[in-house]
Amino acid sequence: GVGLLPWTDGLRQWQARVGWLHRLEPEQWPDISDAALAETFGAWAGPWLDGVTRFSHLAKFPLHEALSAMLDWSHQQALDRELPTQLEVPTGSRIAIDYTADPCPVLAVKLQEMFGLMATPKLANGRVPLTIHLLSPAQRPVAVTQDLASFWANAYADVRKDLRGRYPKHPWPEDPFTAVAQRGVKHPRRG
Repeated sequence: GVGLLPWTDGLRQWQARVGWLHRLEPEQWPDISDAALAETFGAWAGPWLDGVTRFSHLAKFPLHEALSAMLDWSHQQALDRELPTQLEVPTGSRIAIDYTADPCPVLAVKLQEMFGLMATPKLANGRVPLTIHLLSPAQRPVAVTQDLASFWANAYADVRKDLRGRYPKHPWPEDPFTAVAQRGVKHPRRG
């Protein structure tokens, strides 16, 4: 099966991204699920199989090139535009999106880096919801939401009450809607 090929996390992310677009527009995007790849193996992998005579040769199979060849240039550009590998958050950090998460892609980001952002970002022109895992300063999830505005308005106060004593060097403003997003610890006031 295709599981014997040299998959990397990056290639599985690519496969999941294309899979999302295939579900949205099946006529426009190829089915590159493991089952579909196994069924059509000769067609897409054939050009790269010269010299492959043993299972051990599959470790050097150019899987990235073979899969990339399944998309033309315009589809590759659309993939990067519709479902980017990273999302820029209010601090300017570029955070990786996990497209292999089920049922929706996940953005795991430190809570303080999202201050000021009202609406949950959506992908593919609003057609793919994004689940946000808001992390503590210790990088542990403290909330999971697809509705950032509701989290700020309803659950944030409890999270703030619970965590500001444990992480006093990090900002825990009362109003997360107007607070400035921040990467690190609080800056001392200069007077």
